Amino acid sequence: MICSSLQGIRVQVRSVYIEGRSQPSKGLYFFAYRIRITNNSDRPVQLLRRHWIITDANGKTENVWGIGVIGEQPVVLPNTTFEYSSACPLGTPSGRMEGDFEMKHIDKVGSRTFNVSIAPFSLSKVVDGSDTFSDGS
Repeated sequence: MICSSLQGIRVQVRSVYIEGRSQPSKGLYFFAYRIRITNNSDRPVQLLRRHWIITDANGKTENVWGIGVIGEQPVVLPNTTFEYSSACPLGTPSGRMEGDFEMKHIDKVGSRTFNVSIAPFSLSKVVDGSDTFSDGS
């Protein structure tokens, strides 16, 4: 659904409402999201850290920082893709997420880290019928 790119690293995101884990009567709405990171460069990169900004429908914002994703600091080789899924609970039936991944080229000692932004994407009970990634265009 949403796509961003920097230094040949492309990040695509799609999200879905998980009715079976949500409890609207208790103010709990559960969303899953899938991230696809594609390395279109000619250098291997490693994802070191993540930062998420999660905003609910009332404007309440939470910042979440962490090492890697899903317990890994994956290396993404040139012309390959890494995908993972995770989830986010919200107290409202809609919201949004955005953030960035801190990455580093690992083919040269002393390479500087760089941040790849993750464009804002919606978390919503409304189903758009899409089960595929797109680049937002």
